[in-house]
Amino acid sequence: MAVDNRKIAEEVLAAVGGAENVTSATHCMTRLRLNLKDQSVPNDARIKGIKGVLGAQWSGGQYQVIIGQNVPKVYAEAIKLGVDGGGSVDESLDGEKRPFTLKGAGGAVLNYLSKSMISLIPIMLSAAMFRTIAVLMGPGMLNMWAADSQEYLLFNNWLYNAGFYFMPIFLGWSAAKQLGASPQLGMMLGGVLIAPELMDLVASAAETGATTTSVYGIPAALNSYSSTVLPVILCVPVMWQVEKFFKKIVPDMLATVFVPFLTMAVMIPVSLCALAPIGSVLGGALGTVMFGLGNTGGVVTMLSLVVIAAFWEFLVMTGMHQVLLTLGITQLLTAGSDSCVMVAGGIAQFATWGMAFGAFMRLKEKDEKGACLGYALSGIVGGVTEPALYGCGFKYMRALAGMVVGGAVGGALAAFFNVTTYVLGATNILGVVGFVAGGTGNFTMGVVSSLVAFAVAAAVTYFFGFTKEQLAEDAEAAAAAKL
Repeated sequence: MAVDNRKIAEEVLAAVGGAENVTSATHCMTRLRLNLKDQSVPNDARIKGIKGVLGAQWSGGQYQVIIGQNVPKVYAEAIKLGVDGGGSVDESLDGEKRPFTLKGAGGAVLNYLSKSMISLIPIMLSAAMFRTIAVLMGPGMLNMWAADSQEYLLFNNWLYNAGFYFMPIFLGWSAAKQLGASPQLGMMLGGVLIAPELMDLVASAAETGATTTSVYGIPAALNSYSSTVLPVILCVPVMWQVEKFFKKIVPDMLATVFVPFLTMAVMIPVSLCALAPIGSVLGGALGTVMFGLGNTGGVVTMLSLVVIAAFWEFLVMTGMHQVLLTLGITQLLTAGSDSCVMVAGGIAQFATWGMAFGAFMRLKEKDEKGACLGYALSGIVGGVTEPALYGCGFKYMRALAGMVVGGAVGGALAAFFNVTTYVLGATNILGVVGFVAGGTGNFTMGVVSSLVAFAVAAAVTYFFGFTKEQLAEDAEAAAAAKL
């Protein structure tokens, strides 16, 4: 049955006091966000009972109605009904300004780290896909390109390095933009870390044994910062404060020239002599930890992947996944692969889709059955798990057990076969291409682990995901629909 977006908009507006009670409306990827004059009007139970609505909640002073991927169409209908619209907004704009607390500061740091890296996903995806194609076509798999052929070298090295070698420059821009600093200076700061002269010194140090160079007469460690994350991530917040300082003291008529110059003059020794080396050490330590979790084997690796894959979607709902996601992306950028967080997160998505598919197979009432199939397809094709979570998991709470068990079994299988991902892939079914660069065996077991997570989640949901009362109610509704 086709979704009646007009009816959804009408019923939602009626439940929140009509269009006259809505001061403005926006939407993100899955939610209709309403600013209300009288916040006492909405009744959560009534709104959640509207067909086509997956859930509702207050967040950041807004009343958010969770609808799914058709939310832009519902939003458009709401505008036609007289609501003042503000267009689409970022999915994560749920925060309010709060007094300083250690928890708040930690959240701000985490927000800075994750958003700085996540905004570069298009670069990482495109660059890594070129290498994936090279591996697929190269001697390790289809053997259509020789290892020394121009096509193989173009895709495997040239185009891949265009994305990852210059990562400090890209991150300098992204991090500065997140903080409100000059993105151009952020890019230049990243460029300082991978300038050819520094790379030449690092290369010659391997032969001469030198460990430092001199910047303003201050010793600076010789490290290669290409493809790194933490060095520039540590430098940009300091640059932001230095830039703000010079903006205050430099006269306006001189600011265009001297604010960027003085900012960089200060940041060059601060970065090369202190912050970048610290970031390099921290990056190495993080890589060791992440490698240990994914590659140690035995109980450590098994437990890590099982727990993350089983409970990943709950972490997503609370925002705690950002911690692990930041670690996983950092590991991918630094080491070029990850055998823990990114693998487990991908498997968890398959388990979520499997839960919705299992519900589709078990339920009989036509509308609910079709909705659950839609939830599964919205994840498989669109890469969005929220409809399955809210529309299926939180409606039939037992079904969540299927998602957890499926994720755990898939995670255990991936740990046993040491599945590794090499690409920050798409969040839909195409995410499995991240396994290709590890060869045929890695790709095969990555796909098998993912499909097992889907199948186990579907089976557990089918057999144990519903109470007797829910099944009886579903059967009655299906029988009534036939009359």
